[in-house]
Amino acid sequence: MTKDPSLMADLDRLVDPVTRGDPESPLRWTCKSVRKLAEELHQESHPVSYQTVAELLHVMDYSLQANRKTLEGSQHADRDRQFRYINRRAQQYLRQGHPVISVDTKKKELVGDFKNGGRELQPKGQPERVRVHDFKIPELGKVAPYGVYDVGRNLGWVSVGVDHDTAAFAVESIRRCWRGMGQAAYPRAPRLLLTADSGGSNGARVRLWKWELQKLADETGLHIAVCHFPPGTSKWNKIEHRLFSFISQNWRGKPLVSHEVIINLIAATTTKTGLKVSSELDPNRDPSGSRSRIARCMKFSSSELVSMENGTTLSCPNTGVLDTLIY
Repeated sequence: MTKDPSLMADLDRLVDPVTRGDPESPLRWTCKSVRKLAEELHQESHPVSYQTVAELLHVMDYSLQANRKTLEGSQHADRDRQFRYINRRAQQYLRQGHPVISVDTKKKELVGDFKNGGRELQPKGQPERVRVHDFKIPELGKVAPYGVYDVGRNLGWVSVGVDHDTAAFAVESIRRCWRGMGQAAYPRAPRLLLTADSGGSNGARVRLWKWELQKLADETGLHIAVCHFPPGTSKWNKIEHRLFSFISQNWRGKPLVSHEVIINLIAATTTKTGLKVSSELDPNRDPSGSRSRIARCMKFSSSELVSMENGTTLSCPNTGVLDTLIY
């Protein structure tokens, strides 16, 4: 180093050209490997090996680092108050003995002998063989697991759909959950609080979602209140870390070769805190797709389809009430 006093300064300039050197440096647009750094230093009359470059970078406190997700962008000034409101509303329902459910769609999964993330115990040198390419098998297709998590009783329900993840499918999953375990657990419940994220089939701006929920309210006679989490905060929804994460752990390393396997793996999911999950296949298909359904909903007059935002209520005489609270 005493023979080449400018070496470290030139190396520092090459590694971070934007703040310490020339913004037009060619290394700004290439991978800064130690070999490429050594080649660039050679061109600047610094005859060093790539091993020496690696040692110098260590001395200069440089290390390989991945990107870190810390920039969230702008957020609403009342973000904390929004969460506090949802929490306060849920606690109120639970104290009164009313059901509180968290809903969402889990990631769609390919059905077949495809690789599933994670590792599972197998005899040494005998891993389970799966397909090299993840091309959908036409006769098996994909599944869309829609989950319903009962916050108060730590119970889960997952409807495994074989068609599009539409609002009609989402509400049908809630309907099946209510008939399968909700009515027995809450036989006299007059109200139901539902929390969801702001996107997807149960999005805050999806009219079909609101229309289908109104039909469910009419059928059950329940006063259904919906609280949507602010955009970009879906991970705060209870179902994500109370149900979906444990399902992913339970089927890690296991190829989802059939609908039966998927349902059994979901239903076998348990935790030390007492989580129990029920699951069933929803074989119904929506041949018209979600767009035509939404179009049909939009054909209703303003007196029939009322805007739901900011707590507006859509109700029918002597039937259930849907109260959506969008934040």
